[in-house]
Amino acid sequence: MDKQRSWIVASAVLLLFAAVALLLLTVHVEEIQEPPQYMYGIVLDAGSSHTSIYVYRWPADKQNGTGVVTQHSECKVKGGGISSYAGQQGAAGRSLETCLKQAMVDIPQARHHLTPVYLGATAGMRLLNISSPEKSKQVLQEVGQTIKSFPFKFQGAKILSGKEEGAYGWVTVNYLLENFIKYGFVGRWLNPGRQTVGALDLGGASTQITFVNQDEVEDPENSMTLRLYGQDYTLYTHSYLCYGAIEVLRKLLAHLITTQDSSDTVHHPCYPSDHREDLYLQQVFESPCTKSQRPALYKPEMLMIVQGTGNYQHCLRNISEIFSFQNCLFSQCSFDGVFQPNTSGSFMAFSAFFFTHSFLKKSTGIYISTPVQLQQAAQTVCNMTLVKMSKDFPEQKSYLRDYCALAVYIQVLMLRGYHFDDNSFPRISFQKKAGDSSLGWSLGYMLSMSSMLPEENVNSRRALHPGAWISLLLLLALLISTMLIFIVLQVCHKTRSNV
Repeated sequence: MDKQRSWIVASAVLLLFAAVALLLLTVHVEEIQEPPQYMYGIVLDAGSSHTSIYVYRWPADKQNGTGVVTQHSECKVKGGGISSYAGQQGAAGRSLETCLKQAMVDIPQARHHLTPVYLGATAGMRLLNISSPEKSKQVLQEVGQTIKSFPFKFQGAKILSGKEEGAYGWVTVNYLLENFIKYGFVGRWLNPGRQTVGALDLGGASTQITFVNQDEVEDPENSMTLRLYGQDYTLYTHSYLCYGAIEVLRKLLAHLITTQDSSDTVHHPCYPSDHREDLYLQQVFESPCTKSQRPALYKPEMLMIVQGTGNYQHCLRNISEIFSFQNCLFSQCSFDGVFQPNTSGSFMAFSAFFFTHSFLKKSTGIYISTPVQLQQAAQTVCNMTLVKMSKDFPEQKSYLRDYCALAVYIQVLMLRGYHFDDNSFPRISFQKKAGDSSLGWSLGYMLSMSSMLPEENVNSRRALHPGAWISLLLLLALLISTMLIFIVLQVCHKTRSNV
């Protein structure tokens, strides 16, 4: 009888096991997607005056073929741009090491080998490539070897064309303003349907203007089409090499030297009246931007005295003579024979545009929202002495000498060159950053490059509803309790039998 009872209990336990197994097979299971890991990318912005290293990141599941990219960190390389190290064996590469080591800290170690690195060199290297292609190639090779020594995926070092620099700067501006895409209250990314904003960039060796254009572009060299977040954008863009802040100041000096009769002293109307300095002719005429302006008896080691006069009208006249507003072969031009359609919509001006505009506001108290106000601010700064500016702005000592020239240059460039007027100039916003991200071409470049990177598969796991889990836990508890009771009964039965 006891044996029969044991078989009955054992059979019941097995049946309960079978029931639990069947329940496990029939319970509804959902596929739950885990939050995607971040992908990272590094862009080295190798400008004419310095290099900045930007680390960007975006979710592994990308939006419409383009990653939703944010700036993760930034590191400014000490020293000059990589072009300034031409002829110095290995110096350009060594200058990048500190910031690349910082990038290793900023990016999770598990992601190092998956992180692409791009180096884009701009106008400084474009000029070096013109004057010495061999040195340009050597610099790019050296920086490439340095980057390869770090545990990232090096994707190459290249010299960006002026068209690329302008277009990617435009992408950066409009991305940060959420003109392409924004996160809606419904919990997903949406196309906001906004008008895009034009981009005005002023670097050390070149300046760029880029905006969406609906009119006919008479010169194909000024047209570019980009596809971002499922939309196509047709841009007008042009980069003016040798019209960046540093090269314009050099072109102005060259113009003054060649148009004044004095053999040893040059009167500079854009320098403060109490400023005087010595310079060698090679500092002015060794650049490809001024090489054609060399005087007949050019001696690189010849010393010149530059005496400031602080005369706004003379400064305006001489800077205007750097431009050529004649010889347009198209229906309309900006300057130097470059086709440009009418500007439309709003614009954002950054880089040296912002820094000059910011100084003008602080030093003159003029808000500068109209062409007349820009002219008034430039004239006021040109009348200031270096002593006064140094007293009021000691932290900007190394830049004070040039603010008059840059202010007048921006005035001529924007009003006569780009044809901004009383209606369009107030729609220009001068900015350094948008949100936490720096303005420039590098973020736009990362956005474009991220669409070429492979997407990662989003991890998923099988999950049960809470109710199903509770039911299974109760069944398992019942099963365990039954087995324990059975074991206790068996032990008790054997004990009684032994007695």
